[in-house]
Amino acid sequence: MCRNGGKVAETHKTGHPANRRPVSCIVSPRRRAATARLNPKTLMENNQQPPLVLASGSRYRRDALRRLGLAFEVRAADICETPLEGESGAQLVERLAKAKADAVAPHYPGALIIGCDECAAAGDALLGKPGDFDCARRQLLDCAGRTVVFHSGVCVLDTRNGNRRFADVPTRVHYRRLNERQIESYLRRDKPYDCAGSFRSESLGALLCERIESEDPSALLGLPVIALAGMLEEAGFKML
Repeated sequence: MCRNGGKVAETHKTGHPANRRPVSCIVSPRRRAATARLNPKTLMENNQQPPLVLASGSRYRRDALRRLGLAFEVRAADICETPLEGESGAQLVERLAKAKADAVAPHYPGALIIGCDECAAAGDALLGKPGDFDCARRQLLDCAGRTVVFHSGVCVLDTRNGNRRFADVPTRVHYRRLNERQIESYLRRDKPYDCAGSFRSESLGALLCERIESEDPSALLGLPVIALAGMLEEAGFKML
């Protein structure tokens, strides 16, 4: 859904059936014992790492965890992602990241659940994933020449004790003044229809902006790795 002309231009979609089978992403042989297929009670008795579960079907987030050499499973949360009336970008990503972790948690007792969400705030408008060319074009016409704040929220829910940690890592993107030809050329070449705000920073999206300000360069990919690593360490998961 793309609503143009109002305060919200949003395309957060569920798109993941509740009965979809989890995907196992086991990267490092030395961490095979950390998968959610192992009995959590056995893991704790043997002082092994708790299982990690990513409550998102995003390929960008899967790739980010793979680059860390972590073993994890994927179970996409099936929730409604429509913004609430008057909800800010920071409020939206916090609510949805926590809701995704909560939705998956009952299936993985004894695990650490990672819930994530991202949106872009252009003034009062919240920009989600455009889904198609026309919506993406409207989003970028609205962003051209402006500063847009991308909110990347991540939640770690420890199902062993119910503790929940959350961080929102904002990134300020200063867009160049863009004309319609430039925007349409970018969209046809990069097709960023699954990216919040139609902005794929790791590809041609870098050509759209004058500068980017962020404490964590990985946040624009939908998973702020620095914040995530800190929360996992606090939950007792050894990253190194």
